[in-house]
Amino acid sequence: MRRQRQLFLLVSGLSTMGSFAGLTAKAWVLMDGTNNPLLLALHFALLSLPTLVVSGPAGVVTDREGCEPVLIRAQWGLFAGALVGAAAMPLSRGTAQAVLLLLSTLVVGVASAYELTARNKYCALLVENGAELGSYLTSFSLVFNIGKLIGPPVGGWLVTLAGPGLALLLDALSYLLPILAVLLLLRPDRTREERSRPGHGTSLGAAWRLCGADLRHVLAFTGLFCLVGFFHPGLAPLVARTVVGPRASDLGLLTSVIAAGSISGGVVLQRWSRPLSRRPGLLLGTSALLTALAQMGMGLGRGQGWGLAMAYLIGAGTAVLLAGCNLVTQVASPQVLRGRMAGLGQIAFLGGGGLSGLLAAGLSLRIGLAATFTLLGAAGGTLAAMELLRRSGRRLPPAA
Repeated sequence: MRRQRQLFLLVSGLSTMGSFAGLTAKAWVLMDGTNNPLLLALHFALLSLPTLVVSGPAGVVTDREGCEPVLIRAQWGLFAGALVGAAAMPLSRGTAQAVLLLLSTLVVGVASAYELTARNKYCALLVENGAELGSYLTSFSLVFNIGKLIGPPVGGWLVTLAGPGLALLLDALSYLLPILAVLLLLRPDRTREERSRPGHGTSLGAAWRLCGADLRHVLAFTGLFCLVGFFHPGLAPLVARTVVGPRASDLGLLTSVIAAGSISGGVVLQRWSRPLSRRPGLLLGTSALLTALAQMGMGLGRGQGWGLAMAYLIGAGTAVLLAGCNLVTQVASPQVLRGRMAGLGQIAFLGGGGLSGLLAAGLSLRIGLAATFTLLGAAGGTLAAMELLRRSGRRLPPAA
């Protein structure tokens, strides 16, 4: 089983690398063609906001039908969406090309909501006992961020040397790796999966009620902070152009620095996953405060080195926040709820992040990018400080 866990981590990391190479290429094409931050924010919103509509049904379907069939269907959906983006480059130009790229991102966003929800529950079937789940989930987050570290510079250099079409084709082909692994190589212990039965008690609302007040607060805080503090993915090309330079490779550099911070945060979270999963107020409040302070530091605009250092800290803070929310809600909830809890988590951080990108884009057009970082960073810092003051000492009971 250990080798199967490692294989699933490997193919998921390679797929993530291809995915971020493709996202970097799309973002650069849209930025180069329009120079419009709202269009960039819309691009990220189409990737993340479908979670507000889709994650609930995805969680319900995962808990009813089982995580493996939902995971396989979702991965085929990701492959199809990425193919649309790859086909857009040679077949269209101008506005039509932008529309096809946005459509590709929308399809990937919808499929991702199902894939992430099913994958969380699938991970529990690849571990021998529940005590290993927290460590495996944080390892998964770490490998994801390694893929995010490598993918953007690969995408940037492919755009620079061969054009964006090759990066988008790599994105599409990378989704075949987890599909083949799940279909042909992985043998999870399916007998341990608990499925819900049709009825009122299997809805997303039922999961919200049954998960308990502590997990509801974790989801609410994560969603609220992401609404004001998780806008950097949507504005990454604009930030790169301001802090580093206008080339696609500059965008890849910025995104890689953010990913390097994410890896560092992921290593810390993996090392301390068990105690931190029982203290969500401390975990989420500290990571949110680090993110907010780095955003305010970014607003100072003290040159390229300073900006990249702040980007590193933003990556570390947001990675721990998002992975921490996922860790707590998975480890502290019953197996039968985990598909729906993963859906609620996606609504919190991806839904909040999609709206945050649109908010930050609108503000940057009015008051400038530096002032936007400062204003939203101050708002996020206030939320984080309140969380630490009120709940940093609160402990969750040990998971059953």
